[in-house]
Amino acid sequence: MRQAFFRRDVLAVAQALIGCVVSCDGCSGMIVETEAYHDSEPACHAYVGRTARTQTLFGPPGLAYVYLSYGVHALLNAVCEPEGVGAAVLIRALEPLAGIEQMAARRGLPAARVRELCSGPGKLTQALGVGLDDNGSSLTDGRVVIRGRPRRLGDPVVQRDRRIGITKATELPWRFCLEGSRYLSRPVGGAWAAGGYRPEAPLADGAVALLGGAGVGAGGTTGCC
Repeated sequence: MRQAFFRRDVLAVAQALIGCVVSCDGCSGMIVETEAYHDSEPACHAYVGRTARTQTLFGPPGLAYVYLSYGVHALLNAVCEPEGVGAAVLIRALEPLAGIEQMAARRGLPAARVRELCSGPGKLTQALGVGLDDNGSSLTDGRVVIRGRPRRLGDPVVQRDRRIGITKATELPWRFCLEGSRYLSRPVGGAWAAGGYRPEAPLADGAVALLGGAGVGAGGTTGCC
């Protein structure tokens, strides 16, 4: 995966990552669920500007932004858009492909429970062995690498829905899922669920492209990226 892949509109990257493969430390999984975050909406960590915590989000595209959620789980994000824009895609769920025994050992689960190994952003980093030391590393040639879709997948159908576990900008349908996947963190549903989504326009000049008339919300706590 080249850096130019990540230099695009974060919504386009969030969809394009569905079906791509994340590899780390001998383990890998196919991305089946993502969420997009942009500095113009308050669920994004970058909304507050540059801080010691958010600096990576404003860096070159193709970096890993890894942070600790609620002091417990490391979450993996792919930094997107040109340098200086705070945007990233949260990797929410994977379909395990390789190193399943090692993933299961890290998760403390029997390998037969493969559907539970990476069905959430904290679960997948634990399974892959991704940690805070990977923050700021390259996703194109670092320890954690994202590669293109397996040929067997073809052109996947991607569904969209509202993001999960946030209380700001909750109306934005910026969650993307592989249709029919059994490995999602949560089923797709609700008024925004739709198949075959294609972003209608890029985020221009740092402004949020408000899909389907949705606006940016306010109040509550900052979410996943």
